[in-house]
Amino acid sequence: MTDLIHTPVLPGARVRLVPLGPAHVDDLLAMVNDTGLAVFTGNHGTFTRDELVEWCASRADQVDRLDYAILDNATGAFLGDLAVNAWDPDNRVAGLRIALNGRHGEGLGTEALRLVLAHLFDTVGVHRVGLEVVDHNTRAIAAYRKAGFREEGRLREAWLWRGARHDVVVMGALATDR
Repeated sequence: MTDLIHTPVLPGARVRLVPLGPAHVDDLLAMVNDTGLAVFTGNHGTFTRDELVEWCASRADQVDRLDYAILDNATGAFLGDLAVNAWDPDNRVAGLRIALNGRHGEGLGTEALRLVLAHLFDTVGVHRVGLEVVDHNTRAIAAYRKAGFREEGRLREAWLWRGARHDVVVMGALATDR
């Protein structure tokens, strides 16, 4: 079992996951400030370029998480980001979040999820990866299921967006599920 000290490049057939860093600031800025995406991520604020420059520059120094840019193999285009967080090495569990920048329904997110799960289960020795997703994000829920996540429960009305309450779906993938 290893730790989350290094963020290796994870190549796939159509996407590759590369360490998120300063080269991704402008693409990330456009994505995190996209109000259309915020309805799925719950981002209530905005970020400045300077904030993201600082944040992206600090990613390589993190030893308790992995931060990736998801890139299109054919074009090199930034497709989104993926983070492995909430690492608990004693229990060998981690959290995960992913955000795609507009290209949905092509299986790119599912491929990115499968790449990171294979790395976590086979190289790092993680036993469980968990995530939470708002119930109306049906595309993400479908991608999570295709990648091997199962619904484990719901946090009823735990998410408030523009005055409306939504359930949060709790999902998990286990190394033993594969």
